[in-house]
Amino acid sequence: MALNNPAFNNPAFQDPKAGQAYPTNTPPPAFGTQTQVAAAQQQGVDAAANAQLEGAFAAPPAGAIETGRMTVEDTVWKTVGLFAIMLVTAVVGWIWTLAPVTPTNLNPSIAPWLIGGLGGFVLAMVVIFTSRKKVRAAPIFAYAAFQGLFVGGISAFFEFIYPGIVMQATLATLAVVGVTLALFASGKVRASKKATKIFMIAMIGYLVFSLLNLILMWTNVIPADLAFGLHSQKIFGIPLGLIIGVLVVIMAAYSLVLDFDNVQQGVRNGAPRQFAWLGAFGIMVTVIWLYVEILRILAIARSN
Repeated sequence: MALNNPAFNNPAFQDPKAGQAYPTNTPPPAFGTQTQVAAAQQQGVDAAANAQLEGAFAAPPAGAIETGRMTVEDTVWKTVGLFAIMLVTAVVGWIWTLAPVTPTNLNPSIAPWLIGGLGGFVLAMVVIFTSRKKVRAAPIFAYAAFQGLFVGGISAFFEFIYPGIVMQATLATLAVVGVTLALFASGKVRASKKATKIFMIAMIGYLVFSLLNLILMWTNVIPADLAFGLHSQKIFGIPLGLIIGVLVVIMAAYSLVLDFDNVQQGVRNGAPRQFAWLGAFGIMVTVIWLYVEILRILAIARSN
């Protein structure tokens, strides 16, 4: 399914035959071809097969290291590792943002926010466009580090203006991710081609709206006192940003479903183990998007 997170637009996740191009650590079974001795050897073959089967059940399950293939468990641990890197640099971004604040200077620094966002975007493009040839962990580590600066910086900035908002956004993000994962694991929510097409149409519409909002704010068409631009406009007394924000959170949740589905597809396709890094990268992109969107929704609600 090509209409999803760009991180998963790779044959390893899309083509069921892609995994066959890579060697495995498990040799194929050998079968006798001489029918004239088959009857005489049948008893020995059966005994050997039974012994091999018993040994397979007695041996520990083969994981990503043993098979050289992508597994769900390995992807989960890699995802946890990337978020650990992000949290470390998020602390740096948080401190950096609030460092200039004094009783006489109430202006937090936006440098980590801008540096992290720009660096993360560039590295995300590098990961997406180079992963079709070879998946490298180093750019993904760097992406997590830069995104930590961005998340820490933007979180500190909003926390300075609206105390307590970061904890609210974090809990809400964890709740959405947890519910989405639980529904996906139970089989109650699955990705479909029709839903994905609708998702892509909604995403294009949201990107156009966001771009228009930025242009109007940069050109001062929208008054400067409207901090969120078009998002601050009201419909029936409700800020437009809240309505759109709820829809975007739903889109982000569905994007998570697509991410989980692509990870499972990669495992079924027998993708090499290194593609677990790409799966972890894709999940991180979606979760950060979800967190920032929830943070913005809460900021709009508190400003009103």
